[in-house]
Amino acid sequence: QVQLVESGGGLVQTGGSLRLSCAASGRTLSRDTMGWFRQSPGKEREFVGAIVWSDSRAFYAGSVKGRFTISRDNAKNTVYLQMNGLKPEDTGVYYCACAVGRVSTVAATYGYWGQGTQVTVSS
Repeated sequence: QVQLVESGGGLVQTGGSLRLSCAASGRTLSRDTMGWFRQSPGKEREFVGAIVWSDSRAFYAGSVKGRFTISRDNAKNTVYLQMNGLKPEDTGVYYCACAVGRVSTVAATYGYWGQGTQVTVSS
């Protein structure tokens, strides 16, 4: 079992920044992928980015590449999503997720999810 707790969401103006955190417990992360997904009202949950825990390879959706950065703190078993240059279309609930023992960017392959944190970008 993996428990994931996100924090750091909030309200920010266009062009602003936020940093989301996701603390994992219940498992020492190793050959796993930690991903970030988001969902806006009326839309499907979409992939934002992911980091392979073992070697820090990062993957990003095209819509956030160059603006968002994923990093990890191995000692804290925590993954971060630094979001810069935020746009109104980035608004949504952001979820942290864990794909145990695999490298993946597909939501269906992630077996553990956090409760989500709201990010609202005002225009």
